[in-house]
Amino acid sequence: MTASVFSSPVLGQLFGDEEIGSYFLAAADIEAMVAFEVALAEAQADAGLIEASHLQAIQARAAGFTPDLAALSAGTARDGVVVPSLLKQLRAGLPEDAATALHKGATSQDVIDASLAMRMQGVSLVLDRRLAAITDAFTRWNLEAGDTKVMAHTRMQAAKETRFSRKLASWGDPLVRCRLRRETIAPRAFALRIGGAVGDRAGLGNEADRIVDGVASRLGLTAVPAAMHSERDGLVELADWFSLITGALGKFGQDAALALQSEVGELQLSGGGGSSAMPHKNNPVGAEILVTLARFNATLVSGMHHALVHENERSGAAWSLEWMLLPQMAMAAGAATRTGLDLLDKLSLAAPQRRG
Repeated sequence: MTASVFSSPVLGQLFGDEEIGSYFLAAADIEAMVAFEVALAEAQADAGLIEASHLQAIQARAAGFTPDLAALSAGTARDGVVVPSLLKQLRAGLPEDAATALHKGATSQDVIDASLAMRMQGVSLVLDRRLAAITDAFTRWNLEAGDTKVMAHTRMQAAKETRFSRKLASWGDPLVRCRLRRETIAPRAFALRIGGAVGDRAGLGNEADRIVDGVASRLGLTAVPAAMHSERDGLVELADWFSLITGALGKFGQDAALALQSEVGELQLSGGGGSSAMPHKNNPVGAEILVTLARFNATLVSGMHHALVHENERSGAAWSLEWMLLPQMAMAAGAATRTGLDLLDKLSLAAPQRRG
């Protein structure tokens, strides 16, 4: 057993996802936070809130910045967030007036939330690309199967014959809807939630709207009319989306595992898992993992609904709960899409079913 199956040297190839995991490396987080600070300075310089010379110094410092991770770790343990320590390191290489201009009008939550939104948007695009590949694979399988009939099962009992295309639709159509939902939730899930110290954007002055628009445009995020420090429904929608992906693929995995039973034999699997005691077995490992990941995200998604309860203008408790849950849910969705694609390459209709 391990603390994280996603990064375990033993379980990582089963549950992990290197591409999705790259978005949750410390380096990726720090890079995104620094990018926010640069974008903020650029937008503020455009609006006349800071001097052009200050912006140039900030840009130069960011371009050559190498963080002291040990100091960041110690600072985070003390402050509960990484930003004060990160700013201290950035300012150490700046002239005094540029150091004062850095982070002007912002607060730690603005930086951390922007980094999260940027990285989660990247994750969503990876998942969307994989969902497209999976639905294309189902479409190809449907064309190959033609009018092939299989036995339908209701309440785990043989019912009546039906076209195999009906089963394929029940596996693929929910994933098509998941792709559509990404577009629906994107403006809220990938919003620039910036608000300054208490969420009123007062530190950005009279040009607050212009500055926010400028930062959002530079970072590829959605500008929203007011801060969303304590309004987390967009992130919960994202968590729901992760769970819908794993749930839909879990349905596919569960049906595949049932159809692969020796006594049923509607599907056949190439390259299944072996057994230490029964060498004849061809275990449907991928199908089982899809079910596991679906149940995992279905469990965690309730925690994100708990994280909706931010007391007053900012919650340290609810906010940090998101940091624990969302990356794991994203990793599970990544593992599910990776596993689903691999499973589709190994599945086919069993020979006795090729009729009709």
